[in-house]
Amino acid sequence: MLQIENHLSPSTLEEAYETLTSVPGSLVLGGCGYIRLGDRTISNAIDLSNLGLNFVHGTKSEVEIGAMTTLRTIETDALCQSLWHGLLPRSVENIVGVQLRNCVTIGGTVAGRYPFSDPLTALLALDARLQFYHYGEISLEEFFTGQGLKDILVKIIIPKRGQIGAFQSVRRAKTDYAVLNAAVTKTGDDYRIVVGARPGRAVLVPEASDYLSSNGLNETTARKAGNIAAASLQFGDNPRGSGEYRKAICPVLIARALMEVHHAA
Repeated sequence: MLQIENHLSPSTLEEAYETLTSVPGSLVLGGCGYIRLGDRTISNAIDLSNLGLNFVHGTKSEVEIGAMTTLRTIETDALCQSLWHGLLPRSVENIVGVQLRNCVTIGGTVAGRYPFSDPLTALLALDARLQFYHYGEISLEEFFTGQGLKDILVKIIIPKRGQIGAFQSVRRAKTDYAVLNAAVTKTGDDYRIVVGARPGRAVLVPEASDYLSSNGLNETTARKAGNIAAASLQFGDNPRGSGEYRKAICPVLIARALMEVHHAA
């Protein structure tokens, strides 16, 4: 059962950060979609709702998404839909239901580093960067491989340098969590291929990307890249599927995403 001793609504990021780092047991609240399912006691629940972190801004070279922006906003925002063939909105559109997507925030999803996450797979393929209040800027890839930061995520930054992307997933039911997901982006002759919900955290597959950069993209190389990815990754079991099943469907998902990118080019 979740227990919250104090609920705080700081008026500045500095105040929020000071509480987080100085008071033991403090925790930043996102949309509370998953925190509420845990059995824990939070001494100070830090609510960022009043800090203006719910936004989607575009510049000539990138898109910035505030940490308190909901998945539903990302799903319906015109700028997000126009970016990389709507890759990011497509990654969130089947997450449970509209009610949940209206409260779950992208910042909470990123900070939680949930291994089952669809948008984290998409963001890694988009080469996203994260802006933290104290630490500063860090790539999502580096954040994934690190030990985590006791800091406040301010925004996610997505480059606009390419405009072709695709997202694929397999689910036991449309609104269930993914058994496996995959995302692909293409910039020039370079590819970023990401597989998530293995059920481990999303990872890049450089072996498959390098193969495509050297051999080009067509139906044959798409299948080969999928096989390379499946052979280079580790897959595990959970109630949604076995590692053997995930390994079997991985080449298909990647090939589908690659051919979608191929036809959009």
